[in-house]
Amino acid sequence: MRSLPFAYSTNGFTQRPLKEALEIIAKLGYEGVELLGDRPHWTLNEGSQLTASELKNLLQDLNLKVSNINGNTAMYFWPEWMPETLFEPSLSHADPKVRQQRFDAVVALMDWAKTLGAPRVSITSGRCPGLLAPEIELSYFAEQVYQLCEVADQLDIQLSIEYEPGLLIERWTELVSFIKQVDHPRLGANLDLGHARCAGEDPLEAIQALSQRIWNIHIEDIIKTKHYHLIPGEGDMPLASYLKKLQDIEYSGMVTVELYTYAQRDQDRDIYAAKQALAHLKSL
Repeated sequence: MRSLPFAYSTNGFTQRPLKEALEIIAKLGYEGVELLGDRPHWTLNEGSQLTASELKNLLQDLNLKVSNINGNTAMYFWPEWMPETLFEPSLSHADPKVRQQRFDAVVALMDWAKTLGAPRVSITSGRCPGLLAPEIELSYFAEQVYQLCEVADQLDIQLSIEYEPGLLIERWTELVSFIKQVDHPRLGANLDLGHARCAGEDPLEAIQALSQRIWNIHIEDIIKTKHYHLIPGEGDMPLASYLKKLQDIEYSGMVTVELYTYAQRDQDRDIYAAKQALAHLKSL
């Protein structure tokens, strides 16, 4: 049976320069990396901390494959980090000018992905603020996503949606329905197994339901249903069963560890988390 390759998201190393983060991830033994399409490693106006050629050469030298470019958040739009603005401007916003802002930003990330030879970009639906009926916001989101899929088709990359509790799309059932609604072969799921648990779902059911459209996997550990990303092995999720299920459905992508909760550089907490995560996952 095929061994699953593990990647690590650079959103777990946001207190370090991108070059240093990539060197650490490679040294620890990860086969791939997810690039954060947000501050501090990428911003809409300034691009990446490294030029495209520098980054491509570095990835090649480190023998790291790109699992995904994470465009889920958009903190580069704001002067400082605030949880309320984490997903805004969103593609489901009531104001068409705001939707266009995020659309242009996602296209810029997709262009970056194409330049790097990265296979995909992930996004989210944005929050459900209660200003409009959810079905209206979903219609806005679907229109934007279809147009982005057309761009993805031209660039020969994939576009994936990550669902999360509290967002407009927050369960696998909603994502399956949305993918059918948009009906574009470039669209799939960036399935975060911890988010499935936090939504009160069985991640095994989410894997099965989305099996043919999973472009990338996020993995971490969770205690009960509290949305706080823990190092694999420190929560109560049966991670081994999820990995086996991914093998059973012949998932061909990478399993990306996402531990932004351990990004602190003090005492190398970020390095410790990445190291422990890989050791535990490989032991499974």
